[in-house]
Amino acid sequence: MRILTAMSGGVDSSVAAALLVREGHEVVGAYMKNWINEENIVGHCPWMEDIDDARAVADQLGIEFQVVNLMRDYREKVVKYLLEGYQSGITPNPDVMCNREMKFGVLWDWAREHGFEAIATGHYARRGVGAGGRAEVLKGADPNKDQTYFLAMMRPEQVEIARFPIGHLLKPELREVARELNLKTAEKKDSQGICFIGEVKMEDFLRTFVEDRPGMIVDLEGKPLGEHKGLHLYTLGQRKGLRVASPLYKQAYVVVAKRPEKNELIVAIENAETPLLWSRRCTLTGISTTGADLTRPLRLTAMPRYRAPVAAAMYTPVMDETGLSAELVFDEPQRALTPGQICALYDGDRLLGGGVFATIHHE
Repeated sequence: MRILTAMSGGVDSSVAAALLVREGHEVVGAYMKNWINEENIVGHCPWMEDIDDARAVADQLGIEFQVVNLMRDYREKVVKYLLEGYQSGITPNPDVMCNREMKFGVLWDWAREHGFEAIATGHYARRGVGAGGRAEVLKGADPNKDQTYFLAMMRPEQVEIARFPIGHLLKPELREVARELNLKTAEKKDSQGICFIGEVKMEDFLRTFVEDRPGMIVDLEGKPLGEHKGLHLYTLGQRKGLRVASPLYKQAYVVVAKRPEKNELIVAIENAETPLLWSRRCTLTGISTTGADLTRPLRLTAMPRYRAPVAAAMYTPVMDETGLSAELVFDEPQRALTPGQICALYDGDRLLGGGVFATIHHE
């Protein structure tokens, strides 16, 4: 096949390209130029080094390499979504949307126009074939690196053209493959930043675009405990960075709610029964399926945030004029379910799709 491989300059996508070349495919590497930190946000945005590393690996593999400028689309489809979400009081997930809207969206449009049959990435996920020959997404073999959560909002037609060459490998095995091939990126540290923005802290990124609006930090009874910098800089379940002294040794405050109308951040001492922190029932909107039928009730497992343990739940769809939404009831209470975040839905290892937390019910 003629496959475009998204090469970020990291070891995962480098090995993905190498494995496809080894399999005999016609491979072209592409760096998605999404962001160059024109605003000089505090932090390291290593896009030039990443391009150099990706190009060096492509040269080692003997494949063509392209830099595809998608900066305008990235600002419109990911940065705008991110900023509007935080400004409205929710916690969006730019990495999930980057995959759906950019890698398997805009970049695929470019690839198709240039004669490619599929697009590959360095995600720790596997591509399977289900009933009727339909492609499906399966969890990666490495339980510590599985990244199917970030693919939960993909559409069926995107799954069909997606390839995940490294999904069968454990991370140490992948590093060994990179060393055997003497790839430049074999020992390169994994990036932990926002999707394609680099080592930039979310707080610093937001402060560049959203003005601080300080307000009071209060407890469940409304007692003032301190001052926050702006509600958009905090998320439910957050413990660190509150700068509120704990009343007792080894006890800590945690964010349990936001009150936008009063510009108040609500905190409470965390324990197994902290009010507003734990919940079983929620509403998901914007349901997206990777190919499974999510229009009928299902017993399934759900991952409410990346690296959270999957939890058993009952999924009940609701179809109205706004589209497909669902009520999700977990068997056991879950910590800090957060409006705006993505919930990935599974049947065993098979990714069914996902939705956006809209309403969290606290009984």
